[in-house]
Amino acid sequence: MNVPIWHKPPVLSEINSLNQNTLGQNLGIEFTEIGPDFLVATMPVDNRTKQPFGLLHGGANVALAETLGSVASLLVVNSDVFIGVGVEINANHIKAVLSGNVKGVCSPLNISGKNHVWDIKIYNESNELSCVSRFTCTIIPKSKFV
Repeated sequence: MNVPIWHKPPVLSEINSLNQNTLGQNLGIEFTEIGPDFLVATMPVDNRTKQPFGLLHGGANVALAETLGSVASLLVVNSDVFIGVGVEINANHIKAVLSGNVKGVCSPLNISGKNHVWDIKIYNESNELSCVSRFTCTIIPKSKFV
């Protein structure tokens, strides 16, 4: 059994409320599962997330990955004091997705110190890997933005 990595026990409804009035809400991203050391969110493949040729836009994959990694970092730290800000992301688009939903699964590669590195795998509805992303987040005091 994996040891929970979260600062306090996360609640899906609270996590989903973070999406209000954000890019995540506009893209239809919804957090659906929290494990002891992973976070899952889905995103529809529709007119909001497709590129001109009818395929899931690579940028939408990246937005899903960064949303997952940023929220995961927030859940790992004391969110009253710290936030995570993205400093680097990459993505390898492996398989085109034409419709349905995709599911992103985010797990830590490193969550010690000031930099968190997350592995995000995105799957189509047939559970086939469609994108792999690595996201790096720097942890900074929340007071810099308040």
